[in-house]
Amino acid sequence: MKNLVPQFSDFYLPEKALVIFKSQTESKFYIESYDMDDEGCPINAHPLSVQEANSLALVLDSSSDLQQGFLMSKGILPNNVLYINSNNNGYAIWHTPAMRADLFFNNFLPIPDGVASVPPLLWKASKKGLHIWSLAKNTKPVVSTPLFNAPFFNIDASGQVCMGSVDIKISPSTTLEDFMEKWQCYFFNSRFSHLIADAPTKHNIVQLWQGLMNADKPFPMKTLKKTKFSLKNIL
Repeated sequence: MKNLVPQFSDFYLPEKALVIFKSQTESKFYIESYDMDDEGCPINAHPLSVQEANSLALVLDSSSDLQQGFLMSKGILPNNVLYINSNNNGYAIWHTPAMRADLFFNNFLPIPDGVASVPPLLWKASKKGLHIWSLAKNTKPVVSTPLFNAPFFNIDASGQVCMGSVDIKISPSTTLEDFMEKWQCYFFNSRFSHLIADAPTKHNIVQLWQGLMNADKPFPMKTLKKTKFSLKNIL
């Protein structure tokens, strides 16, 4: 017979009890919270506090993410992954080497759509948002590696990307590899439109991309502007 004892080695004790009341005349609800005494009996009835509600939401959200595999790798961790935080507000940090990418621009910018070289990039993304910076080298960054502004439109001084009307869909079951691929697709398939902060490059950004689009040229690294951040600051 199979030994089932290990399956019962985790004990759970009652911590809170919630009673939900509904108005008979309107669709209104009232939640009452009870503490539990040493014998598991409800005591100290009181309205559910904001702090209790937030704690409950945190537990439910983090449990859901854990059970459904949010940011879990499909196998061995990809070599370009630097950090993973898989809690309810989790995020991942990874880097990509210099490469050629499809880029799209709004019609009012005098820059054609097409393919161009982009520098090495550092990505930090959660379910809801994306930050991005440039790196000076293709090598794997360390905590002291300085970060440069990403030389694109739609990015503020902190590296946060304005995704505009892009419909972000990251489910609680999204694996690490799919998560990174989705964000890179969201970013490169959106249309660049405007500058949010000061010029992110040392040279005119419009002229920079006019010279790079659909041209077989490497990205001019000397045009990157260093930020006050290093990798350590964003972990």
